[in-house]
Amino acid sequence: MRDLPPAIFLMGPTASGKTDLALQLVRELPCEIISVDSALIYRGMDIGSAKPSAEILQRYPHHLVDILDPAESYSAAQFREDALLAMASITERGRIPLLVGGTMLYYKALIEGLASMPAADAQVRAALEQQAAIAGWPALHAELQRIDPVSAERIHANDPQRIMRALEVWRVSGRSMTEHRAQQALEKQQLHASNGSYLPYNVTTFAIAPQQRSVLHQRIAQRFHLMLEQGFIAEVEALWQRGDLHADLPSIRAVGYRQAWAYLQGDYAYEEMIERGIIATRQLAKRQFTWLRSWKDAQWLDSLAHDNLSFALKRLEQLTI
Repeated sequence: MRDLPPAIFLMGPTASGKTDLALQLVRELPCEIISVDSALIYRGMDIGSAKPSAEILQRYPHHLVDILDPAESYSAAQFREDALLAMASITERGRIPLLVGGTMLYYKALIEGLASMPAADAQVRAALEQQAAIAGWPALHAELQRIDPVSAERIHANDPQRIMRALEVWRVSGRSMTEHRAQQALEKQQLHASNGSYLPYNVTTFAIAPQQRSVLHQRIAQRFHLMLEQGFIAEVEALWQRGDLHADLPSIRAVGYRQAWAYLQGDYAYEEMIERGIIATRQLAKRQFTWLRSWKDAQWLDSLAHDNLSFALKRLEQLTI
C-alpha cells in the first residue's frame, strides 16, 4: 500500500465542519480538494447547498463544483469517472487528492467500483413516466416488487427516481438491479483474491462530527435559518421561474430545495417549510452516520475539538506522507 500514491478522504454528516478542516489541510499540505457532494455539482444552487463562497473557491479551487445545470442528472458512476480523472491529474502534478463531502454513495463507488448497469434510456424513461402518470408510482413499485423484490424492499414506494431507475435497468437489460449487483460482488471477490484494487491509492480516511448528536441538530437548525437570511428562498424562486425544472429532478429533490420548492408551490406554509427542511436535514445526517459507522479504518474527529488539524497531520505523517 505504501507504494501507492496518497489520497485523503474527509467525510462527515452535513454541518459537521468538513470544509473548514479541509481548508486548513490545504494550507498545510500540497492538497487539492475534490468535492464529494451531490448538490455542489449544480450551478445556481449555492446557498441551500452551503457551497463555499466565490472567494474561497477562487483561493482554494475545488474540483467537481458547479459542473452541471440543475436540469441535468448525475450518477455515482459519472462521479467515479470524473473523480478518478481529477485524482490522476492531481497526482501527476505531485500533489495529494483531498476528497471532501458527505455523499457516501460516491465514496463507496470510488472504493468498491460499481455494478455494470445499462445507461439511461430516454424512451424507456418516457414510457415509465407516462405509466406513472396514469397508474401512480405505488403501482410501479408493485411492479418492481414482482420483478426484483430485493430492490423493492430497499426502495421506498414514494421514491420515483429510484423506482424508475430499477425498472429501467430491468427493461433495458433483461436483468434486475439485484442481479447486476450480485455480479459486481462476485467480480469484487475475484479482484480481492488477486490482490487487486478498484482504487489505486493509499487512502487515509477521516470522519468528522460532533460527539453529541444534539450539538449537530443545533448546528443544522442554525445553518438552515442562516441560509434563509442569506436569500435561500430567492435562490429557489429563481430556479422555479426558469420553467424547465420540476420536483422530480435530482437537483430539486436535494434536502432543503425540495421543501422550499413545495413551499413555492403552495404545499407548505413558511414555518412548516422551515420545520420540514430542518427535519429532512437531520434525517440526512442520520443516514450519513449509518454509512460512517460501517466505514473501516476511519479516524474519527470531534467537530468541537481544537486539535483536529494537528491530529490529522500527525496521522497522515505516520501513515502516508
